[in-house]
Amino acid sequence: MSSPTRRLTVAQALVRFLSVQYTERDGVRQRLIAGTWGIFGHGNVAGLGQALLEAGEDTMPFHQGRNEQAMVHAAVGYARQLDRLSAQAVTTSIGPGATNLVTGAALATINRLPVLLLPGDSFATRAADPLLQQLEHPSEADLTVNDTLRPVSRYFDRVTRPEALVPAALNAVRVLADPVETGAVTLALPQDVQAEAYDWPEEFFAERVWRVRRPAPDPAELAAAVRAIRQAARPLIVAGGGVHHSRAEEALRALVDATGVPVASTQAGKGSLRHDHPADLGGIGHTGTAVCDDLARAADLVIGVGTRYTDFTTASRTLFQNPDVRFVNLNIAAFDAHKLAALSLVADARTGLEALTEALAGHRVDAGYEAEYRAGKERWERVVAAAFRADDDAVPTQTQVLGALDAVVGDDDVVINAAGSLPGDLHKLWRARSPRQYHLEYGYSCMGYEIPAAVGVQQATPDTPVWALVGDGTYLMMPTEIVTAVQEGLPVNLLLVQNHGYASIGGLSESVGGERFGTAYRHRAADGTFSGDPLPVDLAANAASLGMTVLRARTVRELREALAAARASDRPTCVYVETDTATPTAPPAEAWWDVPVAATASREAAVRAREEYERQVGARRHHL
Repeated sequence: MSSPTRRLTVAQALVRFLSVQYTERDGVRQRLIAGTWGIFGHGNVAGLGQALLEAGEDTMPFHQGRNEQAMVHAAVGYARQLDRLSAQAVTTSIGPGATNLVTGAALATINRLPVLLLPGDSFATRAADPLLQQLEHPSEADLTVNDTLRPVSRYFDRVTRPEALVPAALNAVRVLADPVETGAVTLALPQDVQAEAYDWPEEFFAERVWRVRRPAPDPAELAAAVRAIRQAARPLIVAGGGVHHSRAEEALRALVDATGVPVASTQAGKGSLRHDHPADLGGIGHTGTAVCDDLARAADLVIGVGTRYTDFTTASRTLFQNPDVRFVNLNIAAFDAHKLAALSLVADARTGLEALTEALAGHRVDAGYEAEYRAGKERWERVVAAAFRADDDAVPTQTQVLGALDAVVGDDDVVINAAGSLPGDLHKLWRARSPRQYHLEYGYSCMGYEIPAAVGVQQATPDTPVWALVGDGTYLMMPTEIVTAVQEGLPVNLLLVQNHGYASIGGLSESVGGERFGTAYRHRAADGTFSGDPLPVDLAANAASLGMTVLRARTVRELREALAAARASDRPTCVYVETDTATPTAPPAEAWWDVPVAATASREAAVRAREEYERQVGARRHHL
């Protein structure tokens, strides 16, 4: 007797399949694909567009985007806010719509965050060849622009026949739901195949639950890690994003309370402990705090929890200078657990931390070590207070802008940033009050992420105040999803800081002998350089033209009032402030970052920068 079937197009079948996929962790179940973003063109309008229309909002909610890259950013923000347990899909037409996905896909995969990409593709039948927007390759006829997504996707498949959708779709959701494998997943969908009908087995549309594992550590690995911790005199925990993804914050606090081991945080891990916990020392690495980096230099054991150890965290491998330093890495991915020749503890972060706490019963660091790092924390708190302090009638510096925001936000507000000079100031200075408050995308540090990510975060947590912090350079990259926030009635808050150019890269350029070349937003001067008057752009007016309520602030007092009004608003609101860039208030970098400097140069600034580079690079080491 034959099994029952349902006749649908490939696109209709995919939408139905995705609508009944669920994740489950700790007994809590939720939809894996909670909605689909889309911009329609000839490559998907008659396939996935028609399928989404026919399915309806109850089956698959649809979100209209303005830029394909921005749609991916919104989906990534959504997934991160929900600890990777729920995600969104993104559909585009062929051609530029599809290639616009690449940057967003790279961001998702680098940050290990799930997003399902469904770009249209060239005809599988090649009945019409070449199509509008089709890439022709003289020696690889099956190559399309979607192949640009292969290196930035954790899973890629091109569905060239209807029946191929079944294994492709199952593999796609398997990767999306797997905390080890997750990232961008791409199913390239030829536009003729999208519209083709097929008799699908009813089992394909049955509800399917993907259980998110919490693997426990291997007993031998656990015993080795416990021995190393017990023997260490100056241990330091480095908390990464995996702490948040696993919802391991309480387990981390229990371990720290029991043992007294202090915690430093990466950009992704900040907020793993509340800022006022006595063992929370703030950010680590190039953008870290003085107390964190001082302890890291002398640490004899570094315990990484859910971190990838990027160059900002390790100060380009110059930070951990104790000649006897060793590493224990707790990570769900063996690839990351083995970094820096560590004793690996391959396990879920929460499960692994709980096992360590139990196995370390009765162990505590020396009281003198605790007193040392607590005193360092108190000193740094004075640095933060000084950076935030401002006269009410003054034009605020950037750090004073953060101080004003710090005074307004509640414990559960979410602050989003990704690029420019703000990540460094935030990592050093921000007082994270809850696990999800500090939302920095610093794996890819992608300008333009903030506004669409705020839309995604607001979708994930509708009652939470959400702040997108952007400079003028980042704003000009991607303000498009302001329109989406207005359309959807999402009350995201935009804090727009005008400093007339790329402040972060300008500072970096100056430090490496580049003399801030090409980093200012100014008119050309008589000598041909961009050193004239600031450009007469009005970004606040631009935000207003896209539908936001705009509040302009000139002084610290006006800024506080505007921020409070924005937080109380029930519609998308922009707070615009022009900062004082002449008064330095940000603490200097406490650790190095390796940006190679020209080995030969005629300009004095570059010659001096090279001399400093050669001095610093001598401290770089391999941990073997």
